[in-house]
Amino acid sequence: MKVKVISRSTDEFTRERSKDLQRVFRNYDPNLRPQEKAVEYVRALNAAKLDKIFARPFIGAMDGHIDAISCMAKNPNNLKGIFSGSMDGDIRLWDIASRRTVSQFLGHQGAVRGLTASTDGRVLVSCGTDCTVRLWNVPVATLKESYESSDNSVKPLEVYVWKNAFWAVDHQWDGVYFATAGAQVDIWNHNRSQPVRSFEWGTDTVISVRFNPGEPNLLATSASDRSITLYDLRMSSPTRKLIMQTKTNSICWNPMEPMNFTAANEDSNCYSYDARKLDEARMVHKDHVSAVMDIDYSPTGREFVTGSYDRTVRIFQFNGGHSREIYHTQRMQRVFCVKFSCDASYIISGSDDTNLRLWKAKASEQMGVLLPRERKKHDYHEAVKNRYKHLPEVKRILRHRHLPLPIYKAAALRRTMTEAARKKEERRKAHSAPGSISTRPLRKRRIITEVE
Repeated sequence: MKVKVISRSTDEFTRERSKDLQRVFRNYDPNLRPQEKAVEYVRALNAAKLDKIFARPFIGAMDGHIDAISCMAKNPNNLKGIFSGSMDGDIRLWDIASRRTVSQFLGHQGAVRGLTASTDGRVLVSCGTDCTVRLWNVPVATLKESYESSDNSVKPLEVYVWKNAFWAVDHQWDGVYFATAGAQVDIWNHNRSQPVRSFEWGTDTVISVRFNPGEPNLLATSASDRSITLYDLRMSSPTRKLIMQTKTNSICWNPMEPMNFTAANEDSNCYSYDARKLDEARMVHKDHVSAVMDIDYSPTGREFVTGSYDRTVRIFQFNGGHSREIYHTQRMQRVFCVKFSCDASYIISGSDDTNLRLWKAKASEQMGVLLPRERKKHDYHEAVKNRYKHLPEVKRILRHRHLPLPIYKAAALRRTMTEAARKKEERRKAHSAPGSISTRPLRKRRIITEVE
């Protein structure tokens, strides 16, 4: 006769120390847990409320400039270093961890309009309204030495003088060339004092330029004639041109999907395009109430951050029509430049009030080293929030954001104007001959034409 008994090893249940946790085994059979959904819903509700309680995105400000900050650049070789340039010609290298200046790059006689670092992170390229391109050697001394030195300024390696003022610069992700934007698009080599090649399509000023992260020879520009143009260094002429109703201030490619890019527009929206099909935007990202000045993608390619003339910083999902987060402070003025950190954990914004500000990419994220139990707890909270985010109470708490009064009023006014325009279009269509008026979707409405 066989007798089945429950056999458990004493070693598995005996604690080695008095402070060790007691091991507990749970049976997750749904028949034994009839209140599972109700319990998890309460936990999701509490997790959403805790998110609001611990939402403290602002970390600190970095002051030192004496004029408005016009541009920033990341160093691909250094996680905690960032370059900033101001309207008075001052360029600084900051240590994000200690929020202090490491080095100063002095030499520009006018506003610094563009900054970029080389592929290996050893050379910084700057350009400005003084018609010069300057190459700087990025210091590799320890931060402590830089702080304690009395003179931490850096002299330029090379100074290239040109005929026109510059508005932007960008370096190849993998290569030796960099491009400047101004009266035309110029392609430079580090060792040449004159452009290797120049591209021109029209006579208007080019205001931004970005190299494609996947294809080193492809770059996109935006100009003051409201155009977005694609160039290929292997061809003698520009490839394609898209003309919109309003000007595009900045462009950024998605690093994980290099065929897609997002344009920050003057009409307070951002437009995501597929470079292979420019006749329609893939997504329109709304929420800002004034011109979007700068945009930068997260290294993961799942989010991007925008800075606007309405004095706010917003974070969007790459495929989301509305922002998931809005950052603002009382003292922050018009935001001219924004960057994601190289590890996608932080956001740096530069504004008109001469300060750089450091933000958390996730407002309620716990900083510092997390214990395994803490990490599991946070992951569980995220899972239950994601499972019940469609329910009204959880959705309301997760979506709510406190807005400054001017932005709240401006957003309400924009909604009123949009609704009035929609009703007017419907009435005009209803009182016209069938088929005489066709309604274009918003993804196509802001595009005037595409030139090849």
